[in-house]
Amino acid sequence: MAGVGKTTLGRIVAKKLGLEFVDVDELIKKKVGSQLQSFIEKEGDEAFMKVEEEVLMSLTPSENYLISTGGSAVYSEKAMNYLKKWSTIVLLDDSFSHISSRIKNPSKRGLVGLKDQTLRQLFVERRSLYRKYEDIIIDLRGFSRKEDAINGILRCLENNKELLARHKS
Repeated sequence: MAGVGKTTLGRIVAKKLGLEFVDVDELIKKKVGSQLQSFIEKEGDEAFMKVEEEVLMSLTPSENYLISTGGSAVYSEKAMNYLKKWSTIVLLDDSFSHISSRIKNPSKRGLVGLKDQTLRQLFVERRSLYRKYEDIIIDLRGFSRKEDAINGILRCLENNKELLARHKS
């Protein structure tokens, strides 16, 4: 979900693990030549999700990536199944109150679905979809500091080495 910390935490975790960090939102911005919200306002949610799916499907399988998908990636069954075949899907989970406190202006965030739903409704809808694809859930509610969350993520990944290794073959 937007605001959970995929990019902020992902960059640091990738660096600590010696992995290349891939931010799908940044790849989308490059492809469309504008900010996400501008593209959504101009072209609509469906056009955005089509581009997002294309970008996800263009990623080459590699064990050297840590990918931060956009929060709406989960709406593409095709892309999620593609990612699931060659990667381990880690769900960063947090409470709605924590997430909403980090999203200062949802209407400017490039969030698919906000025209028809509230942020809370998006959170509820997406959470069940995220759980459909996740291999590992990391509950961020127990961490009050970013450093603690990063250490928690690293510990969780260390404890799931066998699961992570399954995608390297």
